[in-house]
Amino acid sequence: MSDIKKAVLAYSGGLDTSVILKWLQDTYECEVVTFTADLGQGEELEPARAKAIKFGIKPENIFIDDLREEFVRDFVFPMFRCNAIYEGEYLLGTSIARPLIAKRLIEISNLTNADAISHGATGKGNDQVRFELGAYALKPGIKVIAPWREWDLLSREKLMAYAEKNGIPVEMKHKQGGSPYSMDANLLHISYEGRHLEDPSAEAEASMWRWTVSPEAAPDAAEYIDLEFVKGDLVAINGQRLAAHELLAELNALGGKHGIGRLDLVENRYVGMKSRGCYETPGGTILLKAHRAIESLTLDREVAHLKDDLMPRYASLVYNGYWWSPERLALQALIDHTQQVVNGWVRLKLYKGNVIVVGRDSKTDSLFDPTIATFEDDAGAYDQKDAGGFIKLNALRMRIAANLANRKK
Repeated sequence: MSDIKKAVLAYSGGLDTSVILKWLQDTYECEVVTFTADLGQGEELEPARAKAIKFGIKPENIFIDDLREEFVRDFVFPMFRCNAIYEGEYLLGTSIARPLIAKRLIEISNLTNADAISHGATGKGNDQVRFELGAYALKPGIKVIAPWREWDLLSREKLMAYAEKNGIPVEMKHKQGGSPYSMDANLLHISYEGRHLEDPSAEAEASMWRWTVSPEAAPDAAEYIDLEFVKGDLVAINGQRLAAHELLAELNALGGKHGIGRLDLVENRYVGMKSRGCYETPGGTILLKAHRAIESLTLDREVAHLKDDLMPRYASLVYNGYWWSPERLALQALIDHTQQVVNGWVRLKLYKGNVIVVGRDSKTDSLFDPTIATFEDDAGAYDQKDAGGFIKLNALRMRIAANLANRKK
């Protein structure tokens, strides 16, 4: 008999977590609380409630929470203030959702007096680390049940056999047979892993992509959009102010229409293996381009370079599950300080998979001075003779080294 009396399960209603729900009841003989997060994945969530009830979960133990605004406002936007990209390409769409899910798991465990949480992350992946580091940071004494590290259902086919045996409905079987892609979606992105993507030389099936048209099928006419920023955060598209999650949803629609944001990536996982995944991040791709454009106008040169130096560290912290760590919080404080002057608008051209900056301005915080930058007569605003001095000073160490090398010949 387990000493765990009640566990909160991060429950999507899909194959993995539906099997886990039944497995928890059978293996731990504990009361299960289900938590389903609406992060803008675009799927109907009420079926998760019906499935939970079918397996005996009390209605008061079923939590289906709309976290879209909190997700974008408190997690996505702070990350984009840093322009965070992991290994030069990945916009961290899955990674950034995990600390919010961990936060809510702990909140629900407190509300329901549960002594454990459970998740459907595998023992091979990063999500187990992200969920559990977040949980322990917020509630050090919480117990964690990670079924993939305990059971013997170590393939999609075994999961489906277990589901069939226990009357668990399975949707989205691949039309060619076998198990579906392993997918994760939220307002920032959708990811795909598994099946023939496990062969890194194989091109992804055209039918796999859900949010974006191919660049070849995108409209032949470019579309121009204006994005407005206040303190580093997007606040309006084409003059229309919306809630944070609505802004990102609108960017997703625009990007998807123009074939923007597809990525095929082999990344280095936290556990040490390489993993191939495909991603669609249309809104995030547009947002990153625009944010860097307004920063180019408003940030001091050395501040901008310092941010770029810190960005890979920040991205790795998010990727590896350290959102609640003191070092990420310290970096965020510095980044947010830099963003006080990141105000203005950016004009973009969207065309067949491309996001092209065609204009930007800041009425209050632009550091661009046309009287100095001009190639025409600057009326003495910049004395070009001054350049000779700093060139000689910066060349001094190289001249000394060259003279020494010549003496040794």
